[in-house]
Amino acid sequence: MSSHRLLRLRNRRIQALIAGIALAILVLGLSGVRSTMAAWTDTEQSAGSFRAATVPAPTLTANCKYVPVLLSGRVEIYWHLPTGYQLTDVDIEASTSGLGSVLAPLTGYNLSLNTTSTGGGNYTTKVPAGVLTGLLGSLGELQVSLFVKHTSGWRSGPASIASDAGLLFGGKCRNLT
Repeated sequence: MSSHRLLRLRNRRIQALIAGIALAILVLGLSGVRSTMAAWTDTEQSAGSFRAATVPAPTLTANCKYVPVLLSGRVEIYWHLPTGYQLTDVDIEASTSGLGSVLAPLTGYNLSLNTTSTGGGNYTTKVPAGVLTGLLGSLGELQVSLFVKHTSGWRSGPASIASDAGLLFGGKCRNLT
């Protein structure tokens, strides 16, 4: 190639570089942050607070009782439902592997059919020993807990009892809360 041609090629490259830099400066300059006259000078203040709702737990009103029945039995739980709630707002759960294990719903157990009102928001719930021993295999203690559920999805703390619903030697029951 001739030197004249190389010189022209070099000049074009330099011109392209200068044009690219100018274009970059123009784009960055137009899109950059600009000064504003806004200021945070308002002296008005506001304050607020919030509080999480508390769902009241059912309360045990008497010591639970194991009632033996020929080769079976039942646990009776005596409890009070908080004001503003109905029996349909109550869940019952039991431990699946003995006292202190994870609580789970009692499958096939209908709380409404096994609970009677004794007036004034007080109830007696009867849990057949067969339901309890089916979970635990009649070994050790089993925890049964009642919870009140709110329409928001929140749930109360438990009202709990522990039972050893032994079929051969009778059973026993004690309140935990």
